[in-house]
Amino acid sequence: MQPNAQNAPQNKPENGVLFVGIDLGTSHSAISASNGVRQTIESFVAYPKDVISRKALGKDKLFGAEAIKHKHSCDCFRPMEKGAVRYADLDRQINRDADRTRQAVHDLLEHVVSLAKPRPDDLIYGVIGAPAQASLNNQKLLIEAARGVVDCVMICSEPFAVAYGLNFLEDTLVIDIGAGTTDLCRMHGALPAADDQITLSAAGDAVDRKLFELMKAACPNADFSINMVKQIKEKHGFLSRVTEPVIVTLPVRGVPQQFDVTNCLRAATESIVPEIVEGLHSLIANYDPEFQATLRNHVLIAGGGSQIIGLDKAIEGKLTELGGGKVRRVEEPAFAGANGALHLAQDMPADFWQQIEN
Repeated sequence: MQPNAQNAPQNKPENGVLFVGIDLGTSHSAISASNGVRQTIESFVAYPKDVISRKALGKDKLFGAEAIKHKHSCDCFRPMEKGAVRYADLDRQINRDADRTRQAVHDLLEHVVSLAKPRPDDLIYGVIGAPAQASLNNQKLLIEAARGVVDCVMICSEPFAVAYGLNFLEDTLVIDIGAGTTDLCRMHGALPAADDQITLSAAGDAVDRKLFELMKAACPNADFSINMVKQIKEKHGFLSRVTEPVIVTLPVRGVPQQFDVTNCLRAATESIVPEIVEGLHSLIANYDPEFQATLRNHVLIAGGGSQIIGLDKAIEGKLTELGGGKVRRVEEPAFAGANGALHLAQDMPADFWQQIEN
């Protein structure tokens, strides 16, 4: 995130503006607006397949849980998949057509902004969170998707938005564990540079894929989809001691049968910890040695993955092998990124914005 003088508005208006912070996530999207509205929705978009499905559904576009519910009669997109194409390989209902995916990003963003209930005469200034190391091309695609949705846009690093919203601006390491990526950001009292940020594939989708593989081996002849696996993870995910086994019911040739997936769930969740700790270590190791101890003891976990029970302690435990550290979770993982993006929208001067001509 840098000043953008070429396409910046001449000034930032004081009135008639709705500021919005948007976390356009792989699995869920959230928006926080200056009018006090906060909403979250699953990042799915669906379009009826034919005239029959359009008549049955009574609409041309579906979003969130409604899109997932009707995926068999629709072309369904999870447009913010951030490159995790193999997720689609496990669920053939998720369409990956490139041109239509770009349209789905625009439609999802338009729907998310509509959830903030802007007035017809509002100018909309939106800050959109992106992966820490999002390519210039990906940032351009997000800006293009915002055309016709917002009047001015700014793209920022998702973990930076989390830190900014919580006012953790100095000597802090932020881990934003999403579905498609885990983003790490080192805060040192200024805008983070490229070498202050890391994007990893060790994230929620990676856990889902691992759990899918483990359950295929542990639950012989059971029939289940990647979305069912995801729901099991979100309901039961843990990395701490559990007093009772995790028992799930899955169909075997159409007949419901119970399976113990406790060990599968633990192993799948643990699988992302080493890569995250390695990323943390690299950001600590090349930091000013005078402040490395402070940085190591100020690690903040955000994103949907932060809700996995015991994940903070598992990362903290691994850090003991590298000199120790303190890890804690944010209180509102669903809105931490969107809240921070909103604060940025309200605070950043005009030359940081890109004006979009619709």
